[in-house]
Amino acid sequence: MKSYRKELFFKIPTRRGLVNISTDVQKAIDDSGVKEGLVLVNAMNITASVFINDNESGLHNDYEVWLEKLAPEKPYDQYKHNGYEDNADAHLKRTIMGRETVVAITEGKLDFGTWEQIFYFEFDGKREKRVLIKIIGE
Repeated sequence: MKSYRKELFFKIPTRRGLVNISTDVQKAIDDSGVKEGLVLVNAMNITASVFINDNESGLHNDYEVWLEKLAPEKPYDQYKHNGYEDNADAHLKRTIMGRETVVAITEGKLDFGTWEQIFYFEFDGKREKRVLIKIIGE
């Protein structure tokens, strides 16, 4: 069995941002040489998320609106966590959207369902963050 590890680095210029990383993940699979196996993709920071869904701009806007209703950024003093940093909302949003995803690799390709894509969602940007891609298989 082969094992392959790669990191992606992001520095989103705004507080929140969504990036389709499906092509980056497929490139890592290509580089790994794995034809049959699994790929784990996870955010390596507690204020960012990796998840699978449709690459549709209306849906992306809906995430932003929905998450802001559930865990509004402001006022900062509504959260006991806030003090040194004002990012409690980012921690909560990450909990809702999840940490990672696992996708099957079949014939060297991401084995997606209809419309599925992998996204990195940043909730507390303006500094460097990373995503881990771990591939196992043959």
